[in-house]
Amino acid sequence: MSKRIPIKNHLQEIHLINQRSLIALVIMILLVIMLIARLGFLQLTRHDLYTTLSKKNWLDLVPIEPTRGLIYDRHGVLLAENIPIFSLDVIPNSIDNLPKTLADIAKIIPLSDTDIAQFQKELKQHRRFDEIPLKFRLSENEVARFYENQYRFPGVLVKARLLRHYPLGERFSHVLGYVSRINIDEVKEVDASNYSATNYIGKLGIEQFYEDDLHGTVGYEQAENDSSGEMVRVLNEIKPIPGKNIYLTIDSGLQKVAEDALTQAGFRGAIVAIQPSTGQVLAMVSVPSFDPNTFVSGIDAKDFQALQLSPDRPLYNRALRGLYPLASTIKPYLAIEGLDSGTVTPEYSIFDPGFFKLKNYSHIFHDWRPHGHGTVNLNRAIMCSCDTYFYNLASLLGINRIDDILMRFGFGDETGIDLYEELPGVVASPEWKRKVKGVSWYPGDTINTAIGQGFMQATPLQLAVGVAGIANRGVRYTPYLLLGEQKPGKPYAQEKPTLADPVKLNDPSYWEDVIHGMANVIASPEGTGFHLFGKAPYTVAAKTGTAQMFSRKSNDQDISHLAGLPQNLHDHTLLIAFAPVDHPQIAIAIIAENSGLGVSSESHGPTLGIARKILDYYFGVPQQPPKPTPTSNDNSNTATKPNGPTTETKTQRTG
Repeated sequence: MSKRIPIKNHLQEIHLINQRSLIALVIMILLVIMLIARLGFLQLTRHDLYTTLSKKNWLDLVPIEPTRGLIYDRHGVLLAENIPIFSLDVIPNSIDNLPKTLADIAKIIPLSDTDIAQFQKELKQHRRFDEIPLKFRLSENEVARFYENQYRFPGVLVKARLLRHYPLGERFSHVLGYVSRINIDEVKEVDASNYSATNYIGKLGIEQFYEDDLHGTVGYEQAENDSSGEMVRVLNEIKPIPGKNIYLTIDSGLQKVAEDALTQAGFRGAIVAIQPSTGQVLAMVSVPSFDPNTFVSGIDAKDFQALQLSPDRPLYNRALRGLYPLASTIKPYLAIEGLDSGTVTPEYSIFDPGFFKLKNYSHIFHDWRPHGHGTVNLNRAIMCSCDTYFYNLASLLGINRIDDILMRFGFGDETGIDLYEELPGVVASPEWKRKVKGVSWYPGDTINTAIGQGFMQATPLQLAVGVAGIANRGVRYTPYLLLGEQKPGKPYAQEKPTLADPVKLNDPSYWEDVIHGMANVIASPEGTGFHLFGKAPYTVAAKTGTAQMFSRKSNDQDISHLAGLPQNLHDHTLLIAFAPVDHPQIAIAIIAENSGLGVSSESHGPTLGIARKILDYYFGVPQQPPKPTPTSNDNSNTATKPNGPTTETKTQRTG
C-alpha cells in the first residue's frame, strides 16, 4: 500500500513570509535612520574636522627656513655670512628602497662616510616626508651629473640653500664659535616648530649664545599636491622672518694685529683687550685656533680626532677657559689692599737683602734678584717687581685680606661675559684648601700667594677685566661682546654698558700711588718693561709676570744650565697694561705660554713686544720693533703641568 503525501499549508507559509518581510523592513528602516543620523552628525557636528582632513589630502604645509642673521665687527666688517650652495636632499617617504638608492647615488656623486653618518642621524630626527640633506656643497659637475640621472631617483632632488660661512676663518673661531648640524638633544631644547626647516644650530661662542636672535622665525608654504603627493602649485605663503644682524664690540683690525703678533712670536697663548670705560671687548685671541668652516657641513671624524689630540689644543679657548697663575700681575692688587687697609703707606719701605723669612720658620723665600733691591718703597716695589717687599706685605695682610681684594676685582668668579664657556678661576682660601686638598693652610702658602704662585688661578679675561678696573680707578663694567643688533626692517639698536660692583677705597689718591708704580714699569729705566717696550708717544701703565713650569734650585741669573730644557718646560710670561695712563682707552692682558726661561733680561720680550704692536696699532703709531736690551726682570716661581694651562698649580715653597 503506497504512502500518502501531505498537502502544503499555503496560508501558513504566506503568514510566515509576511512576518519575515515585516521584520526585514523594520531592520532596514532602522538602518536607514541610523545612516541618516550618522550622516547628519558628520555633516553638522564634525564638519570642521573632516573638512580639514580632506584638505590635508591635497594641501600640505611646507616649512621655509629663515635666513640666519649676519655678524659684523664694530666697524661693519663681515665676520659671519650666508653663502648660496647646492645640496642633495632625500625624501625618504618617496623612496621604496633607501639603502639601494643611496648606493646608486654614490656611483654618480661621491658620498663620504661622514655624509652617510650625518644623513642617518638626521633621518632619526625628521619626519619621513621631510627633505633631508644628504650632501652639501655640490659642485657644478655633480649637479649636472645628477640632473642627467634624476629620472632614476624619485624622491631625490637638488636644492639651493644658504650655508653659514666665516670669511676670516680661524681668526675669530673662539669668539664666533660655529654652527653645525642640529642633533636630537638640541631639538628637544628648542621650539621644534620653529626649527622644522632648520638643519643647523649654533654650537659655540656668539653663534650659540645669541642663537635665538640669529635664527629667525620659520615660514610656511601652503602647497597643492596631486594624487601621488607631488606638489602642483603654491596656494599661500607665510614668509619667514630673518634673524637679527648683530654687531660685535670686536675690532677686527686689532684682533688681526694681536693674533699675528702672538703667532709670529711662535707661542701658544691668549690676548684680551677691553675698553675700560664701557667693558666692551675689543679683541679676544686664543692661539692656536681652528677653521670653523670645517664644522658647518660636517667635519670628518679623522680630522676632528686630530684637532682633539693635538698637543697645541686648538679647540681650547684659552681666553675664557685657560687657568693660569697670576704670577707678579697680582702685586698691584696687594698694593691696593695694603694702602686701603692702612697696612702700609706709599712711603713705607723695607730693606731687601734678596730673601725673606717668616718668624719661627727656617724656610727662605728668595727674591728674583739674588742680591736684592736694597731699600724699596711701594712705588719701587711695583716698578722693579720686588718679591721681598710683597712677601712682607702678604705676611702683614694675611690671606683673608688678599682674597677679599682679589674677589672685589672679580677674580674667582665668572665675569658675566656673553659667552657660555667661561671658567671662574680660583681664589684660594684656607677653607678652599681644606675642602679641595684635604690639608691645612700654612703661613708659607700666604707668602707664595704674594708673587702669584701657589693655588691662585685666573683666566686671561679676568686679568683684563681686573686691570681695566685699576685703569678706571675702581669703576668696573661687565665685559660684553654685543655692540648692537638690527631686526629686519628696524633701526639699529645699540647695547648699553652694565656697571659691576665698584672697588671703593678710603682714599682715592691710593689709585694714583699704585698706577704711578705701574707706569714706571714702562717709563723708568729701572722698570721691568722699560728697555723691551721702548719709548712710545703714549703713556702706559703695566705689570709683568713670569710663571715657572718647574722648581729650580737657584735664582742665579745664569741660565746656561737651563738651555737644554724642552719648550714645554719654559716659563709662561704674563703682562697686564692700560693706556693712556690718565685717560685709559684700552686695557690688555697677554699670556704667552712657554715663552721665557729663567730671570734673563729677555724673559718678558714676547709679551712686551706683543703689547707694543697692539697699542701702536690702536693709537695709530707706525710699528717699529724695539731692540732687545738686557734689563731687570721679575720671576714668580710657579710649577704647573706642561703643555699650556692647567686646573691645578703646585707651589714650590710651602710653609
